[in-house]
Amino acid sequence: MLQIDQINKSYENHRALTDVSLFVPKGVIFGLLGPNGAGKTTLIRIINQIIEQDSGTVQLDGRKLSPDDIRKIGYLPEERGLYKKMKVWDQLVYFSRLKGLSENDAKIQIKSWLEKLEIGSWRDKKIEDLSKGMAQKIQFISTVVHQPSLLILDEPFSGFDPVNAEIIKNEILELRDKGTTVILSTHRMESVELLCDQVAMINRSRKILDGTIREVKMSFRPEVFQVAISDLKKDLPQEWIPKFANDAWEFTLPLSGKTPNQLLSELMDFGEVNLFREQIPSMEEIFIHQVKAAQNG
Repeated sequence: MLQIDQINKSYENHRALTDVSLFVPKGVIFGLLGPNGAGKTTLIRIINQIIEQDSGTVQLDGRKLSPDDIRKIGYLPEERGLYKKMKVWDQLVYFSRLKGLSENDAKIQIKSWLEKLEIGSWRDKKIEDLSKGMAQKIQFISTVVHQPSLLILDEPFSGFDPVNAEIIKNEILELRDKGTTVILSTHRMESVELLCDQVAMINRSRKILDGTIREVKMSFRPEVFQVAISDLKKDLPQEWIPKFANDAWEFTLPLSGKTPNQLLSELMDFGEVNLFREQIPSMEEIFIHQVKAAQNG
């Protein structure tokens, strides 16, 4: 869907992006991660043709990005942009027409989305009269109403309570399942774990990792297993430092050059193995580790 090759961008003496390349397949949710100031927003603005890169190329559907492609893109910025004095319905029609929909098609799509999100009764309210969460729903509708093939969401859950965040999450998944490609930029790593098929992380203007969620997590696995053993047949080695909990001895062990099967086989000699689970790092742990590593480097 989207191919980014060797993108560079500088602002005076500040390097925003350095040789960044990404490949975003069709029909996936792609997590674009990184701390504040890493370069994510600059990259998103380049894709949206708000600014131009200094060098490098962006291709959409196998062709160099062109001004007409903006109608294929839906962009939800972190800093929302609704007109506070306009009514909900008028605003959504306005944004739909900007994205190329006819007035009739716009009204059909808007009515469908207002009903779907159960906010049809708010169509004649001004944006300034809405709660933050309600306004966020209107902003979301304005982003997807023209049925974009590429959807870019920057902190889409900001301002939502857990119930409405769940509603928007399910809408994002449904759009993905219908073929929309989604780029999700967020600091909420639990959302990344739940939603993303693939991720890339940018830090200090450079891409520092990418791959599927599984590939990234497995590349940072410490090869340490959580173990619980009950009904001991013989004493456990003192260096294992076990603690007694839930009627079993619990501890962690590294593979130390063994395969998981070899380690499990050795453990079975000590008693009944109730738990044998590899400790795989979360995306949040990986995020923090990579940011700190870059700071210390």
